Amino acid sequence: MKQTVEILRQRISNAITEVTGIENCDPIVRLSTNPDFGDYQANGVMAIAKKTKTNPRKLAEEIIAKLSIEDICSPAEVAGPGFINLRLKPEFISKQLMAMEKDLGGTLGFEKTKKPQTIVVDFSGPNIAKQMHVGHLRSTIIGDSICRILESIGHKVIKQNHIGDWGTQFGMLIAYLKQDNPEVIDNPDSVHLSDLEQFYKNAKARCDEDADFAEAARKEVIKLHNKDADTMRVWQHIVDESRLHYQPTYDRLKADLHQENERGESFYADKLESIVEDLRKMGLAKESDGAICVFPDGFKNKEGNPLPLIIRKSDGAFLYATTDLAAIRYRADELKADKIIYVTDARQNLHFEMVFAVARMAGWVKEDTELCHVTFGSVLGEDGKPFKTRSGENVKLKDLLDGAVTRALSVVEEKNPELDAETKSNIAKAVGIGAVKYADYSNNRTSDYIFSFDKMLAMEGNTAPYMQYAYARVKSISRKAKANNINIENELAGLKDLNLVEPAEIDLAKYIMSYGEIINSAAVDYRMNYLTAFLYELAQKFSSFYTNCPVLKASDKSRATRLLLCRLTAKCIGQGLSNLLGIDVVEQM
Repeated sequence: MKQTVEILRQRISNAITEVTGIENCDPIVRLSTNPDFGDYQANGVMAIAKKTKTNPRKLAEEIIAKLSIEDICSPAEVAGPGFINLRLKPEFISKQLMAMEKDLGGTLGFEKTKKPQTIVVDFSGPNIAKQMHVGHLRSTIIGDSICRILESIGHKVIKQNHIGDWGTQFGMLIAYLKQDNPEVIDNPDSVHLSDLEQFYKNAKARCDEDADFAEAARKEVIKLHNKDADTMRVWQHIVDESRLHYQPTYDRLKADLHQENERGESFYADKLESIVEDLRKMGLAKESDGAICVFPDGFKNKEGNPLPLIIRKSDGAFLYATTDLAAIRYRADELKADKIIYVTDARQNLHFEMVFAVARMAGWVKEDTELCHVTFGSVLGEDGKPFKTRSGENVKLKDLLDGAVTRALSVVEEKNPELDAETKSNIAKAVGIGAVKYADYSNNRTSDYIFSFDKMLAMEGNTAPYMQYAYARVKSISRKAKANNINIENELAGLKDLNLVEPAEIDLAKYIMSYGEIINSAAVDYRMNYLTAFLYELAQKFSSFYTNCPVLKASDKSRATRLLLCRLTAKCIGQGLSNLLGIDVVEQM
């Protein structure tokens, strides 16, 4: 099902070609922001008039005269200096909604991409031997939703979880375990993640104070690289033990990340030396103060001197940049990526700009391969500062989710005390975790936002509980229909054309039609707030429709139409929340 905006864009573009001779011109068709001016507006005529040195209003009138849209819109109108206003016909709206209802592919009629790509998405990236904290929330859920949306429009998506499972910190931790807990070599299961976190702190302190221990830690790093059996056994346990803790968190967040998606720093460890040597052979890397660096064009420090991307330190150690270059090379060569997306906080922007520049200098990605850094802001406490515990530590993600579910359960018990315990628990999990995710998605991802349980669990406003309640409210109509012996399937089976008469039902119908356009916009800009804003507005329009247009008590002429509007509203909200944002919906609240 072709999107309305695309149909109009093509028709107007054809008319522009007929009038001006200019081919493939974008008339810039957008949803109208003011319903008084129609449903869509073409804003590109002024730029074309400037290019052709003609009067924009006169040009718009000539374009309208050649425009063939009788099957879609009422006669187009010119407004202001050359805007073209377009108002959809009820017959066209009916046709589009019927197509959405009959869509067997489950996409609610939105058009799949004509050029499917292989897209690698790098997101989450927890550190081994540490519990996930609030700083991992945004990368994990934004990355997951990007994957869901790109897959929904037809791309092949390869998820990559770049876990921190290699390097100096493991040398310190393993050296500490061997000295203070030697039983770990033969019995690794004796050490758990809570132990490892404290052991790492102890190891770091000892390394700073004890030169002999620091040397032992360095030797363990060498043993890691040489795949020493005892060292690797301890290392593998640390990784496995950590996974036992972060995988349940992914499952609770409905983030589709599993062990097969992991490509940690250890995966690239044996590829780092060749990265450095190949860049040196190409003449791109050179020694600077003992380190090996690349100086990509266009990057300078505060003094105006060329800014280095260090790929090997003077002591021989590799850096994040080296690993990231190896990852790009692997993803381009082995995974055949057409596009690689990195989902991290905005503070890493310069790092990725330089890594991308070096990868292109080295020819490790094709000219048409896209390298995208999708950035996000920070999660702040209600004091406007980075979200921390009272002791100043990062808030553990598990504790955050536990707190959300506990608070949600209190709300459910207050609103619906008659529900059984299992139902209350299931609703609380859906609402609590959904509230955390939705609050993040509904904010512009590039902005910081303030974490507030009270706001995100509110039943009013653009929140998950409100949207989940809106979905449950729509679904309750089916239960009421059954109680009144109304067979919805039979009613809809006989529906050939919609009877759209009341302003509220016409308004709802038009808005439902724009669902696919919003999905495409979110996919292009990687912005989930486009989708949450659409869903919230849809719920608002449904509320107005439900207030002004009786459904089950409507006349035979209107009832089937209104039942279809209810069904499509529920499908849009359900698919948007569950399939695209990974937020559970519930049948009752």
